[in-house]
Amino acid sequence: MFDRLKQAFSAVTSAVREKQLSDQDLDKLVFDFQISLIESDVAQSVAEALTTEVQKSLAGAKVDRSADASEVVGERLAVALQTAFEKAGSVDLAANVREKSKAGEPYVILFLGINGTGKTTTVAKLANFMKKNGLSVVCAAGDTHRPGAIEQLTEHAERLSLKVVSQRYGADPAAVGRDGVLYAKAHHMDCLLIDTAGRMQTNQNLMEEMAKIVRVVKPDFRIFVADALTGNDAVSQAELFNQHVGFDGAILTKADADVRGGAALSIVYSTGKPVLFLGMGQGYDDLVPFDNKEFLESLMS
Repeated sequence: MFDRLKQAFSAVTSAVREKQLSDQDLDKLVFDFQISLIESDVAQSVAEALTTEVQKSLAGAKVDRSADASEVVGERLAVALQTAFEKAGSVDLAANVREKSKAGEPYVILFLGINGTGKTTTVAKLANFMKKNGLSVVCAAGDTHRPGAIEQLTEHAERLSLKVVSQRYGADPAAVGRDGVLYAKAHHMDCLLIDTAGRMQTNQNLMEEMAKIVRVVKPDFRIFVADALTGNDAVSQAELFNQHVGFDGAILTKADADVRGGAALSIVYSTGKPVLFLGMGQGYDDLVPFDNKEFLESLMS
């Protein structure tokens, strides 16, 4: 996993280690690194920012010949990435749910993202995660547009012995979310997970719909769900949702098949929001907490 991104970083430090770099060599190396990042599904704006950091690092390494240049490059790259990931931070959702439940209130999580990313299945996976952490969960079927969406969530919930709050197709998703909140409060549930629509062919309408749900439901946490294999598209979608609706963290699906890794890096770097989990398969247990430190160490090793 993330093999292409690791190769892009290791190629830079190897090039510095192997020879004295002229200005021409440096320009070519930085350009090649930027292309490698983009090929690894790193967003262009992020690739440009990182290559700028690389160029500064390499310039410093050329001046100080008493140091191992490759180590200098690695350290500067690590600092740039670590700063971005530290700014995004990390979130312990189960702890957040427990904290709010002490006050007798359900913790409301709203899921955002386009159709086809595995959003509904991710709702089920997170519900399973909460149950395994000893928390009570109810789901709300807020996607009232996509045919089969309500049935899909209901089937997942039945397998996990969970309740789904739903209305008819065409109903106001904000009203479904409100019903979910009322049910969660009345039944003293710890957590409410709200599924939503993701019709990218009507961007403006979708964003307005999501914004209305946020106004009505006032979720405690908003999760953006992205398909790791879509690379730059995932980053564009993240920036769109963050700009118009805002989100607090991301989950990347199909990460078990992602050998590039650019989506995780780009979402954190471009939005300043943490990646919470990686979807690593089709099973309900295949939701793995994302480890910032482990991810960065794997890139720089």
